Amino acid sequence: MEPVSLTTQRLLLRPHDPSDEDAVFAACQDADIQRWTDFPEPYERRHAAFYLRELVPHGWNDDTMYHFAVEDRESGVLVASVNVHRHAGTWGIGYWTVAEHRGRGYAAEAVLALATWSFTERGVQRLEWRAEAGNRASWAVAEKVGFIREGTLRAAQTNRNSLRDTWVGALLPADLGLPFALPYCPAQSDPG
Repeated sequence: MEPVSLTTQRLLLRPHDPSDEDAVFAACQDADIQRWTDFPEPYERRHAAFYLRELVPHGWNDDTMYHFAVEDRESGVLVASVNVHRHAGTWGIGYWTVAEHRGRGYAAEAVLALATWSFTERGVQRLEWRAEAGNRASWAVAEKVGFIREGTLRAAQTNRNSLRDTWVGALLPADLGLPFALPYCPAQSDPG
């Protein structure tokens, strides 16, 4: 797919590119980003370069991942990063916020814009949020957007050479007042 940019009231979501190397490298030195992601530790400049020059373009080219730099429209400063990606037969969403820009609602604003685009332009019918159990900051963003937490998957991810439990949630088009592409027939009763 040809890369696209999205705008919100405060933000520009544009495809990450090599010009983001310094900002991505600096942001990924943050202890919270290191703690809650599976990014290499220590995160070196070569990791940022590989991400921006290889992973990002490859994802756009083969329609498996769409990575966006999130900039404050007024200042042009990178405040976050968001992506949608294919994950185990469905689409997932991921994000991080630059430490000094947390608490301003940038991540939720960007995730909402990206989710809306995914549903309306890419035909996504279910968008999953996953995070290591205990990542309350990530959940706060997902919940603000409208994701419904569906449970905990035991030993569902690896981080720092150990298995970790994973919280999982989902956002459906109807959660944002958008139509499904196919009819949705929710379960009539709980089997438990």
